[in-house]
Amino acid sequence: MSHGHSHGGGGGCRCAAEHEEPPEQRGLAYGLYLRIDLERLQCLNESLEGSGRGVFKPWEERADRTKFVESDADEELLFNIPFTGNVKLKGIIIMGDDDDSHPSEMRLFKNIPQMSFDDTDREPDQTFSLNRDLTGELEYATKISRFSNVYHLSIHISKNFGADTTKVFYIGLRGEWTEMRRHEVTICNYEASANPADHKVQQVTPQTHFIS
Repeated sequence: MSHGHSHGGGGGCRCAAEHEEPPEQRGLAYGLYLRIDLERLQCLNESLEGSGRGVFKPWEERADRTKFVESDADEELLFNIPFTGNVKLKGIIIMGDDDDSHPSEMRLFKNIPQMSFDDTDREPDQTFSLNRDLTGELEYATKISRFSNVYHLSIHISKNFGADTTKVFYIGLRGEWTEMRRHEVTICNYEASANPADHKVQQVTPQTHFIS
């Protein structure tokens, strides 16, 4: 099987079947769609308003071809994906059609809310050359060091295989989610105090304060 490659930090793709998870747990691995704030999710250049949200669905439903997004004016699509917490993104699946409308390049940007096509001129955090994936089995592994604290992810589909428009049926996101504390900030002060047993040794005492 031919695999794609990535630029801007390494990475690659692998079959979902190669995961360490057994098949019955594979759907759980791609459960980050549950942590997306769908009300605020944007898909720019979608031909049907709101259709971009439909491609973020359970892994078991990825073969449902009634839900898809197609680009409008040209081949580009831009997904702005806000999460409900902080995410460590480990991998992405992009599933398309069996023709030239399948995406051929994906560019990732982290933590740029309400990104526009004008913003895509900047250097992405990672770029992938994509292979055709009709079954949702190819995962593109992200450089985790760059995607370990993501509260907003932008996916720029910049090219396809030659068609006028691009079509996407499923986007799967794999990783870890942690709750974001919006109203509390933890400040740790480390105060040194003398150790009576040995004045040459200092003890560091963490003190945590919560600010509403």
